[in-house]
Amino acid sequence: MTHPLTFIPPPLKRIQQGLWLQRHWFDPVFSGLENVDKTKPALYVGNHTLYGTLDAPLMLLGLYQHKDIFLRSLGDHIHFKVPLWRNLLWDNGCVAGTPQNCQQLMEAKEHILVFPGGGREVMKNKGEEYQLVWKERTGFARMAMAHGYDIIPFAAVGADDAFDIRYDANDFYQSKLGQLVKKTGIKDKYLRGGDAFVPLATGLGLLPRPEKFYFAFGERITTAHVQADSANKDIQWQVREQVESAIYGLMQDLFVRREQEQTQWPLWRKKLTKRDE
Repeated sequence: MTHPLTFIPPPLKRIQQGLWLQRHWFDPVFSGLENVDKTKPALYVGNHTLYGTLDAPLMLLGLYQHKDIFLRSLGDHIHFKVPLWRNLLWDNGCVAGTPQNCQQLMEAKEHILVFPGGGREVMKNKGEEYQLVWKERTGFARMAMAHGYDIIPFAAVGADDAFDIRYDANDFYQSKLGQLVKKTGIKDKYLRGGDAFVPLATGLGLLPRPEKFYFAFGERITTAHVQADSANKDIQWQVREQVESAIYGLMQDLFVRREQEQTQWPLWRKKLTKRDE
């Protein structure tokens, strides 16, 4: 396990090389970069997409490349139970999303990434594309308020269209095997009550469709003025709702931009995606 403050970002060139194929397949574009300032650390809060591995690395690379900001990610605990995968996350600055780790990163004035939906938002069910699944969580708001940290809302569009979910948790738990899993307690003990069920999805077979990825960063949401009220649940919810609203607004802007630009996409991209109508 890596201590949050001993991490040294890898060279930009190494990340660019490692994501070469991904960058060309999805051709990411960014807007709102003027809202990002390396000298003003912030907590970046946004939507997690299906599987979570297609667009998040490209967003991190984009900030590193355009703004010289290397985001320190707070990851779902389930990631760090997987050998090799957890080492890859540690090597790229990700740590378990605990209050202690978040506090240390904030005290060190790091730029921090968090997806409040965590693993549940990655393990989507049919019809949950671009939906924030945050349940009753307000921890990110509480931590930002306690440290007077600015929040930068962001949105990611494209990855939830790269696959079609064919079989999800609802399908499984309606099956005979799923009913047995519920009765034996396996669902609650090992699958977080069903939240950790990995949906089965297809794109171009098992490959994702080459949807163009769009990222947008919104205006800063300050919390310094409510720092003394960080334990107040009502104010935490107010901050959470403000961030949610900003994220959904950014998504809508990106949907409009995508619709306007899709006629300019290369023919091969239009033919291999849902954007060819």
